[in-house]
Amino acid sequence: MMQKELLTKTNYAAVGEEISHELGAKMVKDFQDTYPEENQFYNMGRNIIELILAQPGCAGMRFYNAINEEGQKTMVYVGIDAKGNNILEYTVVKGEGKLIKIAHQDGIVADRLAGGGAPNGGVWSWT
Repeated sequence: MMQKELLTKTNYAAVGEEISHELGAKMVKDFQDTYPEENQFYNMGRNIIELILAQPGCAGMRFYNAINEEGQKTMVYVGIDAKGNNILEYTVVKGEGKLIKIAHQDGIVADRLAGGGAPNGGVWSWT
């Protein structure tokens, strides 16, 4: 039983794969054609991605659909550990060598994405 469990666990650090430009373009165009009124993209900066991924034990990120304070659709994103749990708190070693638990507000939960309508009138573009 234990061996079967080990074989079926998700390796969260390995989730995702590179796809072709053509498939990416088709997937985006299909979404834009199906949901022309939806926010077509979000921009996220490297700095916050690196901060989240640098948390102890972080194996990846999870993105939640959300509504911001202005009532606009956005995403909230958090780091996840190797078991797929959101990283909302973690243990750190202080200078004097004591282990302390960091409160949930110190785990990084992020938003403030820059979103927009479809570029080039709704047409997928690499430019």
